[in-house]
Amino acid sequence: MATTAVTYSMEAVGRERTLAVYGKETKYEFLHLLRAKSFSLAVIGFPLMFYVLFGLSNKHVVDNGVNVTKAMLGGYACFGLIGAALFGIGVGLASELNYGWLELKRASPMPVMAYLFAKCASAMVFGILIVSILSAVGVAFGGVTLTSIELVKMLGVTVAGSVSFASLGLLLALLMPANAAPGLVNLIYLPMSYLSGLWMPIKYMPHWLQHMAPLMPMYHLAQLMLSVYGYQEPNSSLALHWNALIGFTLVMLGLFWLDFQRKERNA
Repeated sequence: MATTAVTYSMEAVGRERTLAVYGKETKYEFLHLLRAKSFSLAVIGFPLMFYVLFGLSNKHVVDNGVNVTKAMLGGYACFGLIGAALFGIGVGLASELNYGWLELKRASPMPVMAYLFAKCASAMVFGILIVSILSAVGVAFGGVTLTSIELVKMLGVTVAGSVSFASLGLLLALLMPANAAPGLVNLIYLPMSYLSGLWMPIKYMPHWLQHMAPLMPMYHLAQLMLSVYGYQEPNSSLALHWNALIGFTLVMLGLFWLDFQRKERNA
């Protein structure tokens, strides 16, 4: 009986220590990104600047019952959270792998997964921060009205989107050379944002490009975000968008894990 109690106690202490390691690694990774002004100012500043230029300038404009400023809030919220995931994890991790940072972590008592978890969690926190700032600007200066339920749903979609595109960031970090990572991420991020309708409604795009949008994971995330306001495309299926996003995430995580395990065996 006493032996069982001691075993449970040791397991509880072990879990607490593991959680503490994950928590501290996440805290320091977030502070590291926040203090890196070239990263934090860019990932927060770009979606904010675009929303001010194109979203707030359409204040009070209503198109077929859609408040344009509010719809653009959803689009630029997705643009911001995806940027935080791709640049925070894809570019940041590629650079650190190049400097041998993972080997250093592997040589320490800290679990390697805590290092990867911290990067994903930090990208999620940045995504929530960006969406909160954009929402505050939209409400304060764009005449956007958001109910508490809509805001909670937006943050929920932000968490789901951050996890999804963090998985893409992890995979890209393993595949890209560090010195080319910023350029390659931009080559993926910017065209996909445009084709997915994050910057402008898809119906205003050339007809032949409109057919490409459903192929983009960003499009499905944007439709989920717009569905919070009831602004998703007509006849749009939320189940289809969730399934597409979950499928994309699982594929990216699977490919990442296979390549990560291959590199671990060769390390």
